[in-house]
Amino acid sequence: MFDYMHMNMTMFHGFWMFIFWLFIFYVLISLLKKDKKDKDSAIDILKKRLAKGEITKEEYEEIKKTLE
Repeated sequence: MFDYMHMNMTMFHGFWMFIFWLFIFYVLISLLKKDKKDKDSAIDILKKRLAKGEITKEEYEEIKKTLE
């Protein structure tokens, strides 16, 4: 009686599994890219600390020479 429903479900099962795994890979790749963007270089962190007033200009120049 319900044979046509079973056939319909198996016909699209592979398609939905493909969409599911495509979505999972997209999420994982976007998370990996986000981690790379969030990492600042040492010079960037140093510039931010100078801008916030955490270090003086002399300390900035000294640390910059050390890093380069």
